[in-house]
Amino acid sequence: MSQNHLYIAPKLELLQQLTSHSDIVNHVVMTQNTASVLCAVEPISEYTQATNTIESKDIVSQWVLTSESFTSEFISQLADHINQPYWLLGTVNQCLDVSSIKIQLSVELTNVQYNELITLCNDAKVDINNVLVLPTLNQPGLVVLDMDSTSITIECIDEIAKLANVGDQVSEITELAMQGKLDFSQSLISRVSKLKGIELSLLDTIANNLPLMPGMAELVIQFKKNNWKVAVASGGFTYFADNLKELLSLDDAVSNTLTIADGKLTGEVEGQIVDAQVKADTVEALAKKYNIGMNQTIAIGDGANDLKMMEKAALGIAFHAKPLVQEQADLAINFGNLTSVIALLSHQ
Repeated sequence: MSQNHLYIAPKLELLQQLTSHSDIVNHVVMTQNTASVLCAVEPISEYTQATNTIESKDIVSQWVLTSESFTSEFISQLADHINQPYWLLGTVNQCLDVSSIKIQLSVELTNVQYNELITLCNDAKVDINNVLVLPTLNQPGLVVLDMDSTSITIECIDEIAKLANVGDQVSEITELAMQGKLDFSQSLISRVSKLKGIELSLLDTIANNLPLMPGMAELVIQFKKNNWKVAVASGGFTYFADNLKELLSLDDAVSNTLTIADGKLTGEVEGQIVDAQVKADTVEALAKKYNIGMNQTIAIGDGANDLKMMEKAALGIAFHAKPLVQEQADLAINFGNLTSVIALLSHQ
């Protein structure tokens, strides 16, 4: 059984000494300002400040920290937490524009340890997630994303409402629905009713300039490179979701259809409303359509209307989400962009 070792070298001179032993150094990663160095090497006791040894069969939990970059101060503070025989800190990995560190434990965290670690990460704007079991990026899979405030940075219905001078009224209802304080279907009907009379041509100013969420385009590229299907399931509208599908070459887009008459919105929605249950059913239906096992499915969203599809998928990810959604999701990305999803999966 292979064993892993971590050594923390605080000085650049020590890094140079360690790297001179090229036959025994496995990984060497320097932090941004070279004030601290992480080295995963075979035992060299005279250079060691902190060592950890865990056999892989003993690992009971695995945490991955992701950030745009890790400061030497954060690395030093993190090292203080892991200076115990049942913690293993891996080296810093770089995936796209995301840096990540994996922590493995042979015992569960105590409440005190957990709270200290969460506080440390939150203060540094570092995302931390328990990722012992994840879908594998190296096999075909399916990822279904919410659209508004997840795949794109806006809530399309709120943008339409601004054109109708009812923006405040609609955004207030939107917020309550996102928090799970209003039934989604009823809230949608109420909001859409306020859009009656809007010229369809005005929607083009939104549909033709959809602001992508940072990392969205790269997320799609990376998943498709690995033979994954990428789709959106949205409580928003086809007028925008279909544009997004074409823009990013998505495999599917499921959303609501606004009723139009004489080139204007009637204030109604056609057909079945895409609510939480329909989103969950969409994950299952698309997995069946593409012959993908449910163990290889991911759902990503930010509002209460996404909870059922996140529960249906093998992995539910809350992205810059409401507190209720963060609490119930498998993973939460609160600080990073969407490429953090790829970085997390890359640790499998």
